Amino acid sequence: MPKMITEVLGVQYPIVQGGMAWVSEAKLTAAVSNAGGAGIISSGGRTTDFVRDQIRLTKTLTDKPFGVNMMLMAPNKDEILKVLCEEKPAFVTLGAGNPVPYFKALHSAGIKVIPVIPNVKLAKRVADAGADAMVAEGMEAGGHIGVLSTMALMEQVIPAVNIPVIMAGGFADGRGLAAALLMGAAGIQMGTRFLVAEECQVHKNVKEKLLQAIDTDTIVTGYTLGAAVRGLKNKFSQDFVTKENLGTTTKEQLIKMATGTNKLAAVDGDIENGMVQAGQTLTLLNKVEPAKTIITSIIAEAKLTLKQAADIKI
Repeated sequence: MPKMITEVLGVQYPIVQGGMAWVSEAKLTAAVSNAGGAGIISSGGRTTDFVRDQIRLTKTLTDKPFGVNMMLMAPNKDEILKVLCEEKPAFVTLGAGNPVPYFKALHSAGIKVIPVIPNVKLAKRVADAGADAMVAEGMEAGGHIGVLSTMALMEQVIPAVNIPVIMAGGFADGRGLAAALLMGAAGIQMGTRFLVAEECQVHKNVKEKLLQAIDTDTIVTGYTLGAAVRGLKNKFSQDFVTKENLGTTTKEQLIKMATGTNKLAAVDGDIENGMVQAGQTLTLLNKVEPAKTIITSIIAEAKLTLKQAADIKI
């Protein structure tokens, strides 16, 4: 039986913080790791200097393991790789591209490799290539998504590979963590849940919009571009989907329309014209609280749920 992600990464709890572009910085990363989870710095859209500085800053804020998310669509990915191999975070998650060519360099630097995968085919490929673990991300997640749901991935990916599988997409409480563990997952990854952490540097307008959101408030843009992205319904996302469905806007025009919208929301706080990336589990976001409180409450609820599950008779 594959190891728990706690054993692989040397962390206390099987909770990994998602690497969210323009959001996952040193303060949040360190807070999650200090609370017993595995924090992640996002390198998406960032310069090499920024990534290096954030890794070094995080090391001053925590002595616990943390990672960096490497976006393989980034034009400076090779330069980012060099920084990672020099600065040596505990692990690197890789998504939005073929991760296999990067395994050797990262492993040579003593860094654990955890690709993000959307289907069984890629799961088998990265497992065979020597990944230390993987994140199987369902379409319930925020940001870039695949076409399979989290449950479908759990049922098919976990038994298909012999390395730890971290499940992502729609997790926000202890019941979800317990369900994933019972299915054989090595842990869970959460992004949206940490957007309302006190330490998260996302713009306050985004936090307020998330706290007001209901379960049906997300929408997926970019299906016609082959790059689906889930976020909250607003002027931008609904206009974008309307143009996609009409088919009168070219692919190039749609790409131009979407470029920079994530930063516009997350950093500048424009929650109508920016893309507010978020997953589907929204009604559980009730208040802004410390990352430690979030993790502690999830673990307590998971333990209770697992205890109750032991008494179920079928």
